Amino acid sequence: MTSRLAALGLLILLLLPAAVAAADHATVFIYHRFGDARYPSTNTSLADFRAHLNTLRTGGYTVLPLSEIVDRLRSGAPLPERCVAITVDDAFRSFLRGAVPLLREYGYPATLFVNTGEMDGPDYMTWGDLPGLAKDGIEIGSHSAAHGYMLDRRGGESVAAWRARVKAEIRNSQEVLTARLGHAPRLFAYPYGEFSRELIEVVRELGFVAAVGQQSGVMGRGQDLFALPRFPAGGGYGSLGEFRDRLRFRALPLKVLAPADTLVDAPNPPVWRVALDIGRIDPRTLRCYVPGQPPARVTAVDPAAGIYEIRAVAPLTDRRSKYTLTATDRQGNWGWYSQLWVRPKR
Repeated sequence: MTSRLAALGLLILLLLPAAVAAADHATVFIYHRFGDARYPSTNTSLADFRAHLNTLRTGGYTVLPLSEIVDRLRSGAPLPERCVAITVDDAFRSFLRGAVPLLREYGYPATLFVNTGEMDGPDYMTWGDLPGLAKDGIEIGSHSAAHGYMLDRRGGESVAAWRARVKAEIRNSQEVLTARLGHAPRLFAYPYGEFSRELIEVVRELGFVAAVGQQSGVMGRGQDLFALPRFPAGGGYGSLGEFRDRLRFRALPLKVLAPADTLVDAPNPPVWRVALDIGRIDPRTLRCYVPGQPPARVTAVDPAAGIYEIRAVAPLTDRRSKYTLTATDRQGNWGWYSQLWVRPKR
């Protein structure tokens, strides 16, 4: 009897690590339209979306509401290994018609970010649609009211006046959602994925607990909860191959040292200084990619401390750009981190 109990105890110990496998990162995808070929740059076909969901099921992924991932990152609680969240921006009607039935079929939750000024409009969901989504595990976040370029200042507008204006817009949107839903959304998604340090402070002051952009990357512990990344899963990034490729990546452990903001002033191209956890990252594999340009220059400033400077080879000319830094960890897993850059109208 004793030997049987000992053998059973050994078996439990052997199985325990797999049962409680935990991680400190999560892969979050962003969608917009579903099965709406009129807008190919933001559309995900229903066949591709089904393939995405099937990949998550057959691959043993745990799909959580984004709010639960944020709460675990805030508290230090572990995340499941192979953890994913599905997020959708703008509340287009195609989400209700195309995506919700598939999410219901697979039993997966999602987070819908609503820009309140567009509700009841052409191509958008109605206010009456929102309350019924809760039974399907769909949580609601704020996406502002007008979905405008929030970093742009109007002619002659001071920073203080700009701040007051965008704060009033987001507060108004939050009040509308609170009245409609009976509770205040806790999560915010920046329109067009654009944010700055000033806008982050506005969102924080309004009581949100986290905010997401559209810069690609894996959410990881220690990141700024008001500048969280998401991988696009629509348009040219909606194929099953692209989706599976993004699932391979992990959060790249680094700390941004400079600059303190995403806004591109001088110099252009900006110099990005980071501190990498070289105990976990193999610096020989560092690569940095810039849209429309050759790879950026990566310079070791203090390799022993893991401090590197990254700079594009040419000025950034688009309104939005990014530096995407990748590297492998000591086990050969690829990490990904994207730094957003914005050139707003002033």
